[in-house]
Amino acid sequence: MKRLQKQLVLNKGEDWRSPYRLGVIPDGDGLTLAQGARKGVLCLYGLDSGEKGFSWGRLSLDCVFAQDSLIRTWAYAADVPQYGNYPTMESFLSSLTPGSLEADQALQEIFQPVGQGEDCYINQSGRYLWLMLEFMASGQPPRLQALRLHMAGDHMLDYLPAIYAENGDFTKRFLSVFDSIMMDMEQAIYELPARFDYENTTSQMLEYLADWMCVESADGGKDTLAERIRTAQADYESLYTVAGIKRSIKRLTGQEALIIESADVDPNRPDCANSALYRRLYGENPYQFFILLPEDAFRSRVQMEAFLDRMQGLIPAGTEFELVLLKRCVQLDRHTYLGINTMVSDYVPVMIDENTTIHYDTMIGGNEVEGR
Repeated sequence: MKRLQKQLVLNKGEDWRSPYRLGVIPDGDGLTLAQGARKGVLCLYGLDSGEKGFSWGRLSLDCVFAQDSLIRTWAYAADVPQYGNYPTMESFLSSLTPGSLEADQALQEIFQPVGQGEDCYINQSGRYLWLMLEFMASGQPPRLQALRLHMAGDHMLDYLPAIYAENGDFTKRFLSVFDSIMMDMEQAIYELPARFDYENTTSQMLEYLADWMCVESADGGKDTLAERIRTAQADYESLYTVAGIKRSIKRLTGQEALIIESADVDPNRPDCANSALYRRLYGENPYQFFILLPEDAFRSRVQMEAFLDRMQGLIPAGTEFELVLLKRCVQLDRHTYLGINTMVSDYVPVMIDENTTIHYDTMIGGNEVEGR
């Protein structure tokens, strides 16, 4: 059962509005350090709890830390939005010059450190809360994806006799260590079914699910993977049929292939129109079929060889195939396949003499008048 928790979550671009910013830039819906920066500071707009004297507690960051990177969190709470002679704290922060000595001193006087890393305890009271985030890195910068303020809800202290709450904040802070562990564990268990939703899960989990379904993650991006997972069972049932082989070829090459089976071109059938031609083109092996593709289906020979290796595991056992790459042209006295090695072109007027030959992909015709 999910424990009742009230959280304030910042995880969108508009949530990171700031009156004071130095060296921190948006990264999608998150935050990170600017290119080349080793340190950055961001002061967020004030958060309103709606309650005077509100006790701010746990704060957690959803972030990605590279080696030798860190995010420190600073906080300031008050019951009024004014600061000094300024109508709001935001107006005061906006008046500071980012990076100046005066700005650094003012920020250190206002904000108090509450922790570093992914989990912090604020332990300040006031209706309004202002947060300052300090990014540091010696190599790859950290990336902040979301910030969560745990406003209210179940706490281990709530299940103890009232006398334990009379000793100040120590008991609550002490139990918060265990409370955060148990609460995060219950939250993860509660959200586990949603992580298996291939249409909404993260890219990393999607690749994990694709591996379960025997769908190779290298075959496409997130949308392609989700679509293949959705049809994985039906695709597997028809994998070794003609339709399944065509689907595999389409996925690997992006081209529509023509499949010719031995039964389609059996030169020994009584109704075969040209036995010699069929025997020359396709032979007489009843366990062999042919995959016909345009000659530009592959960018390189390496890509073609990789396709041949992949297809060996996508055809029925005991069968073999031959790949035929067809040029987009028509040769006299040659076999042609409509839509694959045929094309429509304009007439090309030519003159034939002792210095001229007709190339096999040249379409010849009359002059412009005859073309009409």
